[in-house]
Amino acid sequence: MHRVATIAAIVDQHAEDAAFLWQRRRREIDAPILDAADIGRLDQRLEANLEGLLAAGTAGWEAALARFTDYPEPSELFVLGTLALRWGDADLVTVAIDAAGPLGDVGTSSLSAAIARTPRESLRPFVADWLHTRDALRRSLGLSSLWHHRVDAGPWLRNLTKDSDLRVRRRAVKLAGAVKRRDLLAEVLTGLDGETPTERFTAAVAACLLGEIRTAQPVIDKIVTADSGLSGPAIEIGLLTRTTAAGKAWLQTHLDQPALRGVATASIGLLGNRMVMPWLIEKMREPDLVVASGAALRDLFEVDFGDTDLFAVDPAALGKDFVHLDETSLPVADKVEEWWDEGRGGHSHRPFKSMRRLRIGALRAALATSDAPLADWRATRRYPAWT
Repeated sequence: MHRVATIAAIVDQHAEDAAFLWQRRRREIDAPILDAADIGRLDQRLEANLEGLLAAGTAGWEAALARFTDYPEPSELFVLGTLALRWGDADLVTVAIDAAGPLGDVGTSSLSAAIARTPRESLRPFVADWLHTRDALRRSLGLSSLWHHRVDAGPWLRNLTKDSDLRVRRRAVKLAGAVKRRDLLAEVLTGLDGETPTERFTAAVAACLLGEIRTAQPVIDKIVTADSGLSGPAIEIGLLTRTTAAGKAWLQTHLDQPALRGVATASIGLLGNRMVMPWLIEKMREPDLVVASGAALRDLFEVDFGDTDLFAVDPAALGKDFVHLDETSLPVADKVEEWWDEGRGGHSHRPFKSMRRLRIGALRAALATSDAPLADWRATRRYPAWT
């Protein structure tokens, strides 16, 4: 890190904009609104601000640290972590890791995101030490490094799947599934009886990726009904690991349960059957299901709905029964019905694969092939910010 002449206001703006842009990226990276090109444009802007901070040297670090001091939030920590890792400065990396501790899991996730944006060669001096340290947070970060760059930990991964720390075990099991370490299946299956629903769910997904779907499905089914925070992802993996006919029957049992109607409706598009559209349009007229039915619509069609008028940004546009909703992208039932009736979805739209579709596609491919690792669906195309 070096000292150069800088304009303080510009450097501060870089720190603020980098944090804001990453927060938006974090919200959209697995969502159904943007595609890889959209994320690529966002990344270009984010990278420009990070490079501005890096070029500012000491002033850039001080601006990022001052902002984190004023706003100790995940996005500000991400900026700190990225700068420290890009510079490869062990002392600054320690500052960032120490800052993550009080933030808990979101702090670890923020540094994990910083790791994802750091080239392998910049991480290499840190990862081995992190994996072998007594500090659980650093072991977690070491595993995050391997996960983001899809690198196998070799013989050491077995020990990490048995780690005394829940966070470390969960990340080790997740990595074992992603890189198809079937020799660690016994350790993965042990996680099905883990301490928390999150640990059990991570183990269940890893087990499915390793080909043990039958063993994992009862655990997934239980999580669907017992843990509202994970019911959506659990229904998703439940559908991806069943045949279309079996998945339809299984999903119907959850549509019949009032507590699960929303998440089950949101997942119905994964079945790929567009004959559900008339039923789905009727659900768009219900305030309790309008958000879920919009999510299902996006799963059914490779369409950039931002280029249409089928979604409203103002809930009040749907009527007085919808004004209490916080969502800003809601399907307009009458317009969707007209669009569907005119051409069953039409054929004039440009091909569009949202980040969510890319994630689902990566999961499908990894589940279908015993030795294929889970692809990095978050890899994006670079576009200048002004195009």
